[in-house]
Amino acid sequence: MKKLRKIISENLSGKKVAILFFLTNSVYAFMLFVTIPKTVAFSGGMKLLDMMPQGYDFEYVNELFSKLGEEGREVYLYNQIPIDMIYPLLFGITYCLLIAYFLKKLDKLNTSFFYLCLVPIVAGITDYLENFGIINMLNTYPDLSMTQVSITNTFTVIKSLSTTSFFLILIGIIITVGFKRLKWK
Repeated sequence: MKKLRKIISENLSGKKVAILFFLTNSVYAFMLFVTIPKTVAFSGGMKLLDMMPQGYDFEYVNELFSKLGEEGREVYLYNQIPIDMIYPLLFGITYCLLIAYFLKKLDKLNTSFFYLCLVPIVAGITDYLENFGIINMLNTYPDLSMTQVSITNTFTVIKSLSTTSFFLILIGIIITVGFKRLKWK
């Protein structure tokens, strides 16, 4: 953990965090406005598995993959998923550093609050595990198993919970930084 703390501390310049923030959100915007709509166009309006924070079940996955058809499943596998293999890394690194950046401003980075920096990393890791599950399901469809769907769904839900937790943590830290600045004035 000391090594990770050192790596994070060495990369806390505002410029680095800002560049990563821009890059991360550019990739996310590309998914939201290009690859996800391109894939959803084949689904008859059904949400993609990546976009279902409460999760999904075996029947939903079968219906989605059926509606996507062969071409839609290929778009999901070869257009959406490759971009979504870049995003979790950027998300984890960028938002880990963003939390650390604000914790440093509060003089809390070298306390147990440091562990809050790990929440976006957990989100990124579970996003990768979700992606690997979706790749596996797309490659084995129509021979899906309940176990396959259940495991992938678990990663989807954990990703969603950790992502939501990250945003709540970030909002709380930013509000605290704001109050601290107001006190100084």
